[in-house]
Amino acid sequence: MSKIKSGVKEIIKFIVRGAIYIWFKLVYHLEIKGLENVPKEGPVIFCGNHRSYIDPPLIVATAKRDIKFLAKEELYKNKFLAFLGWAFEAIPVKRDEKDIAAIKSSLKDLKQGKCIALFPEGTRNGLAKGEKVKDGVAFFAVRSGAKVVPCGIKGGTKELKKLTINYGKALDYSEYKGSKDKEVLDKITKEIMDNIIELAK
Repeated sequence: MSKIKSGVKEIIKFIVRGAIYIWFKLVYHLEIKGLENVPKEGPVIFCGNHRSYIDPPLIVATAKRDIKFLAKEELYKNKFLAFLGWAFEAIPVKRDEKDIAAIKSSLKDLKQGKCIALFPEGTRNGLAKGEKVKDGVAFFAVRSGAKVVPCGIKGGTKELKKLTINYGKALDYSEYKGSKDKEVLDKITKEIMDNIIELAK
């Protein structure tokens, strides 16, 4: 029975991903850049700038990899986002606290060669709000050895209708694997965020 459910979910994911992709193409004239930078196999952490609710499905629909998003629990109050969370097996995260269950689940997926995605800003337009960039991406990278793919998102707004997602070159932090040094995490976080900002220009 579980195999049947798994098969049904894969079909749903395929259909939903395709529908979202077409929607972005028709409504926002979506342009995708740098897709050749996304590793075809192995664990990957996707991270981008966060401006609106369309950012997570945009990455899911364009990255060409199965991705589990770390999503704050509040998003599940929105029925559409809750459905996407179910279909793509999002990992719910309790906001403003260290969610051990979410951390363990994410590390397990990465060790199995899967992909996760999260936003270093921690919230929409975090940089503009003066929020401190979170070191979650750096933490997962050094703990798992997974490569980090930064992506810059721009457009999709009233001011700029055309939507563009730009995938940057995969960043490898395996030399720091296992490090718990805060300076190392801060250094990695800054480098990742600098890449995202540059890609979003």
